[in-house]
Amino acid sequence: MKICDKLNIKKRVLSFEFFPPKKVENEHILFETLDELTHFNPDFVSITYGAGGSTKDKTLEWTLKIKNDYKFTVMMHLTCITSDKEEIDQLLDNLKKNGIENILALRGDIPKDGLNYHISNDFKYASDLVGFIKKKNFCIGVAGYPEGHLEAVSIDEDIFNLKKKIEAGGDFIITQLFFDNRLFYRYLELLSKNNINTPVLAGIMPITSFAQVDKFKKMCGVHIPEEFINRIADKDDDYVFNAGVEYTIKQCEDLLSNGVKGLHFYTLNKSEATKKILNNLRYEVQ
Repeated sequence: MKICDKLNIKKRVLSFEFFPPKKVENEHILFETLDELTHFNPDFVSITYGAGGSTKDKTLEWTLKIKNDYKFTVMMHLTCITSDKEEIDQLLDNLKKNGIENILALRGDIPKDGLNYHISNDFKYASDLVGFIKKKNFCIGVAGYPEGHLEAVSIDEDIFNLKKKIEAGGDFIITQLFFDNRLFYRYLELLSKNNINTPVLAGIMPITSFAQVDKFKKMCGVHIPEEFINRIADKDDDYVFNAGVEYTIKQCEDLLSNGVKGLHFYTLNKSEATKKILNNLRYEVQ
């Protein structure tokens, strides 16, 4: 089923993101996570593609495996920075043949060892990929950045680029993770002012270790409230995990009470934090 059809008929949706294990010996971790989260009956799950399409074969393999073995609606991530039209066209035909109807269309990060990759001239921006995919009648998700993309000069420039993706055929938006709901609500207001009325799903990832604080700031440029950082500083791993889960529960409760269209959990192929959050929410996610 197409995700955009679910968004049309449901008040809100729940979804999980996974990544393809790089090593066979780690595949059991993803299987265990899938088993643990199945009973939450997600509306869809997504499978990441890797920098420069580095895991594209594994992504397709796991997309089909999860669809066939778990009967989930699956959305495959697809990046275009290193792909040409012929390669994307063949992949789309393969997805169609196997009943995959949903794609998250991304430009993708330029690989750090970019000299070893062919940088495509066919798809300079994600909006180029969206337009190409739309011709094949897929339901298309696109990425949104409540605090602006790291490469954007301003939040206004970032929203201008998002609008291009929507006008090219994007059906819904999944945001990057964030930890301050005020920034998310400001983002929704900016989208509305720019006549972007596409459904927006909130990207959720709890902080479960103190090491994540610097990582999220550097890699994603997200704001983490100082009050929370001070609370978990110099605390042991169990304390940080529980504090992060508690913080995210309150964050999700606030989002749900304010009518968020969906919660999209970045699971990192682990189930414990997501399970605790969903089991403790006072609001129905379905």
